[in-house]
Amino acid sequence: MLLLIAAFTVAFVLLLYMVSPLISPKPLKLAGAHVVVTGGSSGIGKCIAMECFKQGAFITLVARDENKLLQAKKEIEKCAINDKQVALCISVDVAKDYGQVESVMKQAQEKLGPVDMLINCAGMAIAGNFETVPINDFVRLMEVNYLGSVYPSRAVIGTMKERRMGRIVFVSSQAGQIGLFGYTAYSPTKFALRGLAEALQMEVKPYNIYITVAYPPDTDTPGFAEENKTKPLETRLISETSSVCQAEQVARVIVKDAIQGNFNSSVGSDGYMLSSLTCGMSPVTSITEGLQQIVTMGLFRTIALFYLGSFDSIVRRCMIQKEKPENADKTE
Repeated sequence: MLLLIAAFTVAFVLLLYMVSPLISPKPLKLAGAHVVVTGGSSGIGKCIAMECFKQGAFITLVARDENKLLQAKKEIEKCAINDKQVALCISVDVAKDYGQVESVMKQAQEKLGPVDMLINCAGMAIAGNFETVPINDFVRLMEVNYLGSVYPSRAVIGTMKERRMGRIVFVSSQAGQIGLFGYTAYSPTKFALRGLAEALQMEVKPYNIYITVAYPPDTDTPGFAEENKTKPLETRLISETSSVCQAEQVARVIVKDAIQGNFNSSVGSDGYMLSSLTCGMSPVTSITEGLQQIVTMGLFRTIALFYLGSFDSIVRRCMIQKEKPENADKTE
């Protein structure tokens, strides 16, 4: 009887593996496609644009700094695989005024055609203790990291629905999967992207539009270097428990997952574990993905508890270290 059950289970799993590709999204071909990348003047955004250009896409780079945009354009154009490809630069703050963003997207589509893929990569990070981070920084982070993704997506979604095709990528962070010391202003803005993505995916899936949420780990970018200048000791020590990735590696993973229409995009073993742990009610691209989450959930939760204990220990040690000078002053 047990052998029969085992055989049935194996056969059922194999059947799911065979059926899964049939119900998964059809991969998007980047050759000749129009890809818009916000925050594309540096870091992960620029590397994503370069990766798409290497696959024959037409690129629109959107960012605030015009000089950085022009420099990024030169680097991206070196990755061309044919002489028909075009890289367009448009300077705008995607978080300030929806009317301006909508106008920019119309301009890009008039020049390079309808947007096939939108990569929302514009973002910034500020780390600090909850009571010391200026209130204005909470507002600015929500504007840039959340509304800076809402506005461009809203500007292109109508055309995508009309064409019954498209991809939209929201670049979140592993800090958008787990709240960590020092990220009380940053993490909520990245968590918000997942809520937006889940709700939007349910709306647009019937139109053959697929949403991807990317959760990159600490990545060697100019923004990461700037963040490290003011990062609290606790945050830095917690971050050091995992390695820093290269922007090129992260970009390749994000582009690959977006092409496939995968809802979750993660990098490395830590990223895979976090995505499985935090899958909740998020959509899956294939039956195989769902099975993997079910099978690994218990093990990954056990590992996560050890991580959380380690993080709490780091915070306690730092607190004790900070209190030592205060206690010494009181005894003098």
